[in-house]
Amino acid sequence: MQANRRRVLGGAAGLTAIGGFPAIVRAQAKIALKLSHYLPPTHGLHTDFMEPWARELEAKTQGAVSVQISPGTSALGQVQNQLDQCRNGIVDIAFGLCGMPRGRMTRSTIVEMPLLVKTAEGGSRALWNLYPKMLGPDYQGVKPLLLMTHNGGLIHTRERKVETPDDLHGLRIRTPSPTVSMMLEFLGASPVGMPPAQVYENLQRGVLDGTAFPWDPVRAFKLAEVTRFHCDARIYTAAFWFAMSERKYKALPADVRGVIDQISGPALLSKVQGWWDKWDDAGKQTAVARGNTIIELSSEQRAQWGRRLVPLFNKAMIDFEKQGVADARDIYIAMQREVAKVERT
Repeated sequence: MQANRRRVLGGAAGLTAIGGFPAIVRAQAKIALKLSHYLPPTHGLHTDFMEPWARELEAKTQGAVSVQISPGTSALGQVQNQLDQCRNGIVDIAFGLCGMPRGRMTRSTIVEMPLLVKTAEGGSRALWNLYPKMLGPDYQGVKPLLLMTHNGGLIHTRERKVETPDDLHGLRIRTPSPTVSMMLEFLGASPVGMPPAQVYENLQRGVLDGTAFPWDPVRAFKLAEVTRFHCDARIYTAAFWFAMSERKYKALPADVRGVIDQISGPALLSKVQGWWDKWDDAGKQTAVARGNTIIELSSEQRAQWGRRLVPLFNKAMIDFEKQGVADARDIYIAMQREVAKVERT
């Protein structure tokens, strides 16, 4: 910081503890941070996660830092632009999908392999724990504040009930990432990459036959209105990132960096499962209220999906290796171990 600028935090003398953080002296020049994401401002990721995180940062810095959030309804809200916006300093902090745009965070999307992750906590902790040693190249130019997956995902369809792998054959299904696309294509579906905000219209028009989402977007994007069947297969997940421009992070006073570190990472990981359970329950209740058909797979049916997908593993690993992830198999095995620490059933 400039020589004439006061440190955001005073020295140790005279400071009192507030909620475990030292009291903070206001900076002469307020630090304004810009945060963008691709969800509507009514979405739980905004209302339960990013908005409270931003306000906590402001409170913990005694107002020395302010955070302006630009949601998916803003000019900065395109999902495919979040990573470049953050890396290039258009925004300081962003939230995005690891699978969009394709090929930018390939290592992280290995966590999306079929039947690997059942719970948001299992997938999220696997990503966070493996990031330092195995996933680092995905996050060049940004500092991760949270890496996350959703609970095991569903297949939501307009007209055709999906219960077995064969039921997907010939359907046009919206996909969140190349890894999920690979699974859908393997099962005979036609994957269609598409931002979440465009799915409703394309289902309504019949451009899509269905979509791969957890329960949450059924409420958030009103998908219960344009889908009739919901196969609770929980055979895949999607990976997300929440990160700050590395350049901006390093330019902040050490005291502010310390606050960001303390309210991010493990502090956010402990909330992930509760968030997704709440959001998914709300989405499921929306489908129930409309009288839609929910297909709950039995253990044997789930095993049938698993047997069908076994040959995909080697094909997927070869594909990851062709994309430059030479240690893809090692990453997958490490992810299995990390997920198993959480999902012991």
